[in-house]
Amino acid sequence: MSPFTGSAARTARWEHLRVDVADGVATVTLARPDKLNALTFGAYADLRDLLAELSRERAVRALVLAGEGRGFCSGGDVDEIIGATLSMDTAQLLDFNRMTGQVVRAVRECPFPVIAAVHGVAAGAGAVLALAADFRVADPSARFAFLFTRVGLSGGDMGAAYLLPRIVGLGHATRLLMLGEPVRAPEAERIGLISALTDEGHADEAARTLAHRLADGPALAHAQTKALLTAELDMPLSASIELDASTQALLMNAEDYAEFHAAFTEKRPPKWQGR
Repeated sequence: MSPFTGSAARTARWEHLRVDVADGVATVTLARPDKLNALTFGAYADLRDLLAELSRERAVRALVLAGEGRGFCSGGDVDEIIGATLSMDTAQLLDFNRMTGQVVRAVRECPFPVIAAVHGVAAGAGAVLALAADFRVADPSARFAFLFTRVGLSGGDMGAAYLLPRIVGLGHATRLLMLGEPVRAPEAERIGLISALTDEGHADEAARTLAHRLADGPALAHAQTKALLTAELDMPLSASIELDASTQALLMNAEDYAEFHAAFTEKRPPKWQGR
């Protein structure tokens, strides 16, 4: 995302999210614990806009997405979203569904790694938010459920039919999106849906530890690796190799690459600058 901004000021307060930024790590918490962090129209819009702002500022080098209380996120709020959409016309419904997709694109396209810290339920849109993250750190209580067919909608919501087969394979993705059955942590780890399984109650802590490890590393290299992973999903090998070559040539001309050589020569840890 471009770092250039217009005249709009940075958002001082996010109404639907709790946001903390320190030492290059942003922690974004879905904070409706009484509703299992069910998403509202405002929460979707805040996530979309927050990720755009953080991407432009370039001060964040890793982001943790977490949920307060008993679970990560139970999906769209039944009353505030599903009930409301029943009275919308097609144009309004298209605007809403495009907005939810914009959130997923923002997670995939932001120039820093995103770590979903999952405990308890990650259902519907909550499961897709976790799916869009670069890492899913979960504890044994985690369970993922792609519930869209259970409410009479396509299982391919918010990019799920694109992302899930690329993570767990077409067979598992078909089962999860068609049937909407919950996948508990042991199976989720076995099929590759979970990046790391922690002890009970330690998903947030492990996610923060990983975020700080990433934030202390070469941010520009991480950003370009993430960009290539997304861009090359649908590329032929020849195009991927050419894009890799162009990217490496640019990075070899960056300060971090020279810093590694200096640190190696001087037998000290590199001081990464992210440029």
